[in-house]
Amino acid sequence: MNAATLAWRALRHKPLASSLNLLLVAIGIAMMTFILGVSAQLEEHAERDAQGIDLVVGAKGSPLQLILSSVYHADIPTGNIPGTALAALAAQPLVKAAIPLALGDNFHGFRIVGSTAALLGHYGAHLAQGTPFAQPMQAVFGARAARETGAVLGASFAGSHGLAAGGEVHDHAPYTVTGILAPTGTVLDRLILTPVASVWQVHETDPDEHPASAPGRELTAVLVQYASPLAALSLPRWVNSQARLQAAQPAFEAARLFNLLGVGIAVLRAIAAGVLLVAALSLFVALYGALEERKTDLAILRTLGASPAKLLRLLLAQGLLLSSTGAALGWLLGHAAIGLLGWLASMQDLNLQAWRIIPGEAWLPVIAVAVGLLAAALPALRAYRTDIAATLARP
Repeated sequence: MNAATLAWRALRHKPLASSLNLLLVAIGIAMMTFILGVSAQLEEHAERDAQGIDLVVGAKGSPLQLILSSVYHADIPTGNIPGTALAALAAQPLVKAAIPLALGDNFHGFRIVGSTAALLGHYGAHLAQGTPFAQPMQAVFGARAARETGAVLGASFAGSHGLAAGGEVHDHAPYTVTGILAPTGTVLDRLILTPVASVWQVHETDPDEHPASAPGRELTAVLVQYASPLAALSLPRWVNSQARLQAAQPAFEAARLFNLLGVGIAVLRAIAAGVLLVAALSLFVALYGALEERKTDLAILRTLGASPAKLLRLLLAQGLLLSSTGAALGWLLGHAAIGLLGWLASMQDLNLQAWRIIPGEAWLPVIAVAVGLLAAALPALRAYRTDIAATLARP
């Protein structure tokens, strides 16, 4: 009978203690798997949404709020800026591209974003159905927005005031669906895109609002791409010197945001490491206690021909069996939790993939095996040094 079979039978002899140790290892590995998977995927999504956007120009206020509202569409804007800011930025020799954004309305909670076809090109979007918008009051739906709202080509819909569902409906100015985008895996999937003039027209013709004259038309923000690295030195300074404008750099603000979140992630990792440490101690106590109880059995095995090395392998196999099984169970639980979070946060379009393997996960089985072997090392060494005569001579 080999060491693995003996180890399995020994663990079955005490199912409660074995199950507790297995659960502790599984919880620690599940927490590590969950933290690594979620943090890596969220950071990747954030980088993808901000890719190619060097600067966001908007109203003065919080730079982080400006980035969250204009790049990730996860916050309210800091205010509006003059429409003339777009032409002023486009005229700068250091600016390669300037994409306007005009926010203010939603449809069933999905933001209606006034912009240009350049926004579609920036994210590499392709139409799954229909054609791009060509004139005011035409709209193109992102893949998720279309799926959740049931949008179809040629249908008419009216936006609601505000960026969250439940606002006053603008029945006087319906949109027409001209296209539905293929999934991009970016923030574009949950937006409804239309010309900037549509947003102006909706509010200029609203009988309950004060009409805005053409010179007073405003934008929410402008997404800027630099023409050269030198722009990073002078363009933000020029923007911030303007009376109503503010410059925010997505790379900097995203890094600051993840630094803030990183404190919480570090705490969670420390908790997971603490659980694994408790699992190791519990496993050590269980194996050491089992060794004390089974000294006579081990001595009899020696008299039957079992070598000291076989007893050493027996105890190490028990620790390895518990830790590896716990690691496998924890890995499954961790990825299932990622899938559950992705489902619960589906409206935020987190796009968390439950069974995606993160490179950092490769260390988790190694950690689990190390925990099991270290916990079993001292009991295994004592089993190796078992004195047959002294043990059997005891009453």
